[in-house]
Amino acid sequence: MNVRAVAANILFQVVDKGQSLSTALPLGQQQVKPRDQALLQEICFGALRILPRLESVASELMDKPLKGKQRVFHHLILVGIYQIGYMRIPAHAAVGETVEATKELKGPRLRGLINAVLRNYQRNQDELDQQSISHNAGKYGHPGWLLKLLQQAYPQQWEQIVEANNTKAPMWLRVNTRHLTRDDYKALLDKAEIESTLHPEAQDALKLTTPCDVTNLPGFEQGWVSVQDAAAQLSINYLTPQEGELILDCCAAPGGKTAHILERTQQSQVVAIDSDANRLKRVHDNLQRLNLKAEVICGDARYPEDWWQGEQFDRILLDAPCSATGVIRRHPDIKWLRRGEDIAALAELQKEIMDAMWQQLKSGGTLVYATCSITPQENREQVIAFLQRTDNATLIGSEVDNPGRQILPGENDMDGFYYAVLKKA
Repeated sequence: MNVRAVAANILFQVVDKGQSLSTALPLGQQQVKPRDQALLQEICFGALRILPRLESVASELMDKPLKGKQRVFHHLILVGIYQIGYMRIPAHAAVGETVEATKELKGPRLRGLINAVLRNYQRNQDELDQQSISHNAGKYGHPGWLLKLLQQAYPQQWEQIVEANNTKAPMWLRVNTRHLTRDDYKALLDKAEIESTLHPEAQDALKLTTPCDVTNLPGFEQGWVSVQDAAAQLSINYLTPQEGELILDCCAAPGGKTAHILERTQQSQVVAIDSDANRLKRVHDNLQRLNLKAEVICGDARYPEDWWQGEQFDRILLDAPCSATGVIRRHPDIKWLRRGEDIAALAELQKEIMDAMWQQLKSGGTLVYATCSITPQENREQVIAFLQRTDNATLIGSEVDNPGRQILPGENDMDGFYYAVLKKA
């Protein structure tokens, strides 16, 4: 199919229908030639990063918005504007291919409109681009509620966070130390002329200077390496799993942290639980590729009595459901799918899961609370409230009035993440 047609439909599914880009993009990539998949991804990610700017330009160039069955053509216009304004595609090719996409989207009568809008943008690009950043949403590429939250929570750093959110995320690798050391794997990358750098804290992490297809990575199919952000890899530093322990990875999908625990321990028993059966398929796939074994369970973490009748756990990694505001650079659709009111609902869910998991932890055991969020309500405030209501909980490695560690997006080129270590008396 025409790449622009597929891109327009993906944006329509995400922005208008609320579908996640992680779901819509892979389905769309199946509809285009393999050589066009990277182009499709670039258009979709890029357009979602600066969506308010594109919407601003489109509204200036159109007498009235396209509605109903014509909405997909609105997104086709956004695709055209993005190509002309922000990609290296020659303008005539961007316009021609975008107009051509009307055939596959079954709207040939709109060819003239779309051609006129895009040609008009070409002629007045500087003026329209300048106007598109005259308001905060366009300037910063974030919805108002999120921008306000960041400004209140991080008055000194919010602009750096916004900038990090709007950049492309690097490709981090996690070396499977059951097979070889990080230094040995780096040598293999060097031999393959794949440039990489080490992370100062995450002991198994390598950052690729230029992202590449996983099939080009030495030993990927043999399970020597996985793709995982360095911030997520730090979970092992805080969990510190030991041999022979019973360990729970709670809310485990897609399984990267489960695999990391198993890669670091030879005789531990690991249980991975998640409430999403579809996402658990990824856990199974990852474990199979890495030749690792864990007990994988589908269940609601709030009600462990429904899925666990075994003994209490030595360690629990609770990677709680969250707003994912720390990984916006990897998932730009989060900015437009999340709502301000979601934060309170997620915080309540996190509270319920924390209390339930605490009952599943042995005396003397360790629970690591983690999120890929940067909102204080889900992180620091969540842990403070837990400590206030839980007499037998002790915070490890940080101060009670400022518990845990908040990693902000872009710090050491990592995603935004939060960790707090709690010990059961």
